[in-house]
Amino acid sequence: MVDWIFTVPFLIVFGLVLLVFEPLQRLARLFGRRPQEVVAGWLQVALVWAIRLTGARIHVEYSPLIERGRSYLFIGNHQSMFDIPIHGWVLQSHFPKYVSKRSLAKGIPSISYNLRAGGHAIIDRANRAQATRAIRALGEQVAQRGVSAVLYPEGTRARQGEMAAFRPAGARTLFDAAPDVSIVPVAIDESWRLLRWNLTPVPFGIRIRVRVGDPIPRAAGEDAVAILEQCRREIEKSLEGWRSQP
Repeated sequence: MVDWIFTVPFLIVFGLVLLVFEPLQRLARLFGRRPQEVVAGWLQVALVWAIRLTGARIHVEYSPLIERGRSYLFIGNHQSMFDIPIHGWVLQSHFPKYVSKRSLAKGIPSISYNLRAGGHAIIDRANRAQATRAIRALGEQVAQRGVSAVLYPEGTRARQGEMAAFRPAGARTLFDAAPDVSIVPVAIDESWRLLRWNLTPVPFGIRIRVRVGDPIPRAAGEDAVAILEQCRREIEKSLEGWRSQP
């Protein structure tokens, strides 16, 4: 019963935030891309506050080696659709851009517009050549515009929190397109529980943990697969450490 008491206001507020920030983004875009990106960052903050209406607590560990506002290539595990606003809130100063499937770029207030107007990589999973071009363009944008990229190499959400193998193709393309941008592993855990019952209801009081790790410097002749595996090991280590705690 307590879950439903907090789920209903959460769903109402979450929906209202999406409706309100659609016109705000469109207005901001009239003044350029960066104003729209700033408003999109506020959107993520508002969505996280909506999530907190469910009693969710979000604990963030942030490497002191990360420079606020600097561009990075963030490599993370993926448990829930709520990872996007949570990462958007945590990484707000880095103007994060995502790789998204094409179906999300239409029909969802605020989110679809942000994907289309905000410089994200929108890919057709059935068209590998198109996906490669979109990810490469994202990497080039990171190198040129002072934004960051967030990639989930699992390719899908780990609905029960168990991390799947990392697929290297997208990461290789992204790394090659931004050869001077440091790579950062980002771990998230317990966010999958928010969708444990597909929002009917949202479990009350979920504790979500996020760790933004140390940046991995780039080097000529580096092995992209080895770097990706290093990111996976660090993320896995974070998950194991959290889950071993009482």
